Order: sequence, then C-alpha cells, then structure tokens
Amino acid sequence: MPQKILIVEDNYLNRKLFEDILKANGYETVSTESGFQAPRLALAENPQLVLMDIQLPEISGIDVMKMFKNNPQLKDIPVIAVTAFAMKGDEVRIMASGAAAYLPKPVSFSDLTATVRKHILPLENAETTETQVKDGTHQ
Repeated sequence: MPQKILIVEDNYLNRKLFEDILKANGYETVSTESGFQAPRLALAENPQLVLMDIQLPEISGIDVMKMFKNNPQLKDIPVIAVTAFAMKGDEVRIMASGAAAYLPKPVSFSDLTATVRKHILPLENAETTETQVKDGTHQ
C-alpha cells in the first residue's frame, strides 16, 4: 500500500503537477483546494504527510496548519509549506507556524521529492504485524 499525501492547493495546475510528480514517485494522493476542508479530509483519509499552499483564498495555510497542530489526531502529520511567499523572513515565519519544511514556488521536482522523502511518516507494515500476531511475537 503506497503512502498517502494530502495536497492543499487552490491552483489547479499546481495541484495537478504535485499529484503527477508524487504519483510518479509511488505515492497516493488526495487533494483539496479548500483550506477549510483540509482537516476533515485528513481525518477521513489519514495521510502520512501534507503539502500545504500558504496563500489560499478563504483562509491562510498558516491558519490551517494551526488547525492541524491543535487537533490531537492530526498534530503529528508533517506539513510541508509550498508557497510563493519567498521574501526575507517568510521562511522563518512559516516554519515557526508549525511547518516541517518550506519549499518556495516555483518548486523543483527534485526538491519536492527529496523533501517529501525526508519528512513522510512511515506506514506500519501490516504484513509484518499480522505475522507477529500469528506467531505471538507482537507486543
């Protein structure tokens, strides 16, 4: 089962590009253009990582990250901020808001995939766990 990444991006072309790159690298994706829907979608889909646009139309990606950090079920999911905010001080401000990483737009394919690999939470190996339960070694 591939690892799942939630993409929160209001620009269709950016969202599609991220989906295509991630799928080509073996990840499953689920996406939304709405920052308000992102926490509900994360609860329903259980992603191992979130790509978060910071400049969303109805709510700031920073506010969405705060919603994630204030939810016990979502607080440990790493969030990678992907943003056109690339002015002096933006990275510090965004990282201080709870981002695990910061990628300025335009994002290079190699930077995106390397950052995702570095921060994605590992999936539990269901097959190993199942074997451990059967042979009594699971704790």
